[in-house]
Amino acid sequence: MDRFKVIIVEDVKLELKGTEEIFRSDIPEAEIIGTAQNEGELWKLFRVEVPDLLLLDLGLGGSTTVGVDICRQVRSRYPQTHVLIFTGEILNERLWVEVLNAGADGIILKTGEMLTHTDVENVMGGKRLVFNQPILEKIIARFKKSVVSEAMRGDAVIDYDIDEYDERFLRHLALGYTKDMIAQLKGMPFGAKSLEKRQVELINRLFSQSERTGVNATRLVVRALQLRIIDLDNMKPDDE
Repeated sequence: MDRFKVIIVEDVKLELKGTEEIFRSDIPEAEIIGTAQNEGELWKLFRVEVPDLLLLDLGLGGSTTVGVDICRQVRSRYPQTHVLIFTGEILNERLWVEVLNAGADGIILKTGEMLTHTDVENVMGGKRLVFNQPILEKIIARFKKSVVSEAMRGDAVIDYDIDEYDERFLRHLALGYTKDMIAQLKGMPFGAKSLEKRQVELINRLFSQSERTGVNATRLVVRALQLRIIDLDNMKPDDE
């Protein structure tokens, strides 16, 4: 890795000292040209010299949104500068998404094996989505869960003979639509009475004979959610 210039943004002095020591001992190619504890100090440093890498903490002065905004501004104003997040926000997954959307090259959580030479080398080499082991474990866990859920949904669609109109009907019942309202949806070729019949057919398919007594629309929707026939993460109404 060629030599490069870095600015570190960290508002906790003890953690800043630790980060500087990581660079001195493990990443000798880096020249730290400045450190900042807040946004104002950072922009003063940028006016003096633009770094090749910005190592950015997200929780500045108790605010997490400041770090995301800094990342977005650096991406817009200094596109040649790489932005690597180094944060103790180990549980705030929504914040990770926000800063990735803002253009960060990667996220290193301050837990487990922290910032390494390989992480920095990957970023400086142009690699995007650089993560350390703790965040990768969380990403893989979410990926596995998503794949299993999709597989369950695919199996249920086949096993219970669910077609497009069944899914639309169940999804809109879950959203609180009445059968009359569903019948008015664009592209729905069934009237309210036909939807009533379809509801009975779905109950017969999704419930065993001994379970069918007293099943209403609410219980039908719950069963459809349990079987992943309708996707809780994609509960949007169709165009009316």
